[in-house]
Amino acid sequence: MRASISQSRFLPSALVVGLLSCFAALCAGNALAQTPPASPGPPAVRSPSDTVREFYKAMRERRFREAFDLSIYKPAIDPLKPQEFEELRPDFEKMALAIPVQVELGGEQISGDIATVFVKVKEGDKPEELEPATLILVNGAWIIGDKENQAIVKKAGKRFFFNARIDTHHDEVQAMLTRVSLAELLYSQQHEGLFADLATLISLGLLPKDLEGTESTGYRFHVNAPNGGKTWNASAEPAQYGSTGKLSFFLDAAGVRSGDTGGKPLTPDLKN
Repeated sequence: MRASISQSRFLPSALVVGLLSCFAALCAGNALAQTPPASPGPPAVRSPSDTVREFYKAMRERRFREAFDLSIYKPAIDPLKPQEFEELRPDFEKMALAIPVQVELGGEQISGDIATVFVKVKEGDKPEELEPATLILVNGAWIIGDKENQAIVKKAGKRFFFNARIDTHHDEVQAMLTRVSLAELLYSQQHEGLFADLATLISLGLLPKDLEGTESTGYRFHVNAPNGGKTWNASAEPAQYGSTGKLSFFLDAAGVRSGDTGGKPLTPDLKN
């Protein structure tokens, strides 16, 4: 996954590079069997498999800081102020929803300071598969992730999660604007070449209702049909510049343009 937070509907779509890339195997599957409980008493050094189990448990119990302490994302979590952490909580909640209640591990392999834990994954009617989760040994403790992405997280610091969210939103806006274009095409075919505004397209079920707000998308969407519906255009700008997005977008029959306008709407003459 790129540097992005993926999950419930956001995680899978970006999902993506960044946050879930290092433990994508942990977030797959819906019907995994329960692993027998470990022996009482924590070991002096938690094994790679125990680390994976504890990560699952902490995420399911919404103990997000404790969960990320077991991963390469600790340097991105520790510097967050309480307000910043709460701002990111909805993204963490979506990640938790993507994690199965029960999990079975299929063993582990250790080579020096790198380990692989195999997670048994079963999706629908497909045969059960083993998905690898990589861990690295840091200061005598196993953490989920790999060295390459660990370096990326350390460099970004607390901006990592916000950058991941922004990248995800940018991709999703592009995809949604493509959907807007298709919706206008379908409407035009059914209404003698005329086009419709956002409210009309939503009322007909051609676009999702959540485009009326910004909570799920992080963007304000506009779809206009001026001149009695003879033409159309659409635009989108971040609800919170620098937090939910940086690029503003403009779409019409000529295609999509984007640019960083500081969060202001993009006009055709301000294109990237």
